[in-house]
Amino acid sequence: MASTAEIAARLAHVDARLGYEIDVVAASHAVAAGSAVLVDTRKQTSWDHGHIAGALHLPVSALETGIPALPRDRTLIVYGWGPGCNGAASTARVLLAAGLDTRELLGGYEYWVRNGFPTESEGRITRSAPDPLVTAEV
Repeated sequence: MASTAEIAARLAHVDARLGYEIDVVAASHAVAAGSAVLVDTRKQTSWDHGHIAGALHLPVSALETGIPALPRDRTLIVYGWGPGCNGAASTARVLLAAGLDTRELLGGYEYWVRNGFPTESEGRITRSAPDPLVTAEV
């Protein structure tokens, strides 16, 4: 049985996650409202293969030379490939340390696509059919 201190620590952890992570539906609404911008942290070949429509490209490797000019009037929502990728977390740490309002997209590009939100490849914007196993919107 967990002690009161252990439960308090777990609760603080969950509260911190809820304040930092954002799901694809909430991210989509924030971008549409103009309060956030999506930032793709994947390597160039992944970006070229396809990325979230309207996202900025900031591969983790680009941070080796410093932080480029990014919007400071909106929340930066960083993403990587999916739940098994921590490139977005690495980028988020750098951006947060620089004082930028940053959140991490839960599920990354994979869950954006699986929810049927717009993606871009070779200058074309498309939408996949939502996967009923993961979609939060009907």
